[in-house]
Amino acid sequence: MRRLMLGVYLAVAVALVGGAQEPAPPSSASPAASATATFEVATLKQNKSGERGFGIRRQPGGRVTVTNTAPRQLVTFAYQLTPFELVGGPSWMDNDRFDIVAKMEGNPEWGGPGTGRPDPIQLAMRTLLADRFKLKLHRETRELDVYALVMMKPGTPGPALKPSPTDCKAMLAAAQRGQGPPPGPPPATGPVPCSIMGNLGVIRFDGFPMSQVASMLVGQAGRIVIDRTGLTGNWQFVMTFAQEQRGQAPPGEERPAPDPNAPSFFTALQEQLGLKLESTKAPVEVTVIDGIEHPVED
Repeated sequence: MRRLMLGVYLAVAVALVGGAQEPAPPSSASPAASATATFEVATLKQNKSGERGFGIRRQPGGRVTVTNTAPRQLVTFAYQLTPFELVGGPSWMDNDRFDIVAKMEGNPEWGGPGTGRPDPIQLAMRTLLADRFKLKLHRETRELDVYALVMMKPGTPGPALKPSPTDCKAMLAAAQRGQGPPPGPPPATGPVPCSIMGNLGVIRFDGFPMSQVASMLVGQAGRIVIDRTGLTGNWQFVMTFAQEQRGQAPPGEERPAPDPNAPSFFTALQEQLGLKLESTKAPVEVTVIDGIEHPVED
């Protein structure tokens, strides 16, 4: 899949970024015990197309469409986790893919991305995972290797890192009321309002706090990233770098040649954003899969 992360479009999509910001359920608790929100209707089918792309799209009216998504991705989405914060589970959690079409009653309100409050659809997904996948989990703390995201020069962001001028909460509220223009295709360059988008060698970011920057960097860094920048508020940037080519391209897919003049990911982080990653250890609360069953299709 060419995208590093799916874009977050107000009223039509939901962020697939980590960062466990919601209080965790008690140890050994069933997900259903901590999630009272439910889908009024939900259909579930296994996707055997063999496609590589996936998506979770939030739509107005409490609707959500899940396409070709692995159960592990559903759990990290529902509980606002990075992949490194979810431990255990059988191999089919990564290999099997599912399509889900679901709807909540009414048009549940959400404070918007970056507020630290989960989307009601995420809470309803927790209930669905407990009911349909028989998901059971618990939380525990483990000492892990992590990266600390810090400033190169304290209080001095890099040239590409700027405070975001976008009021994402107001935009989301207007979209929920059916006001304002419908979201169109993202622009070819520059940040997309209230979104995190990635293609090969470029990350476009707008309207989220630095904790979301740390979570977004997990895929490139290869371990959990903790925000220790001290920067407050929401931020905006476009970062370009030489994308590492991992593995062989699937048959029929041509990958563009990397730009030989582009900086490495870690160099771009320093030169463009004024940030760096420092290796350290830290106690990290992880979610452990105690049990999960292959669901019965509708």
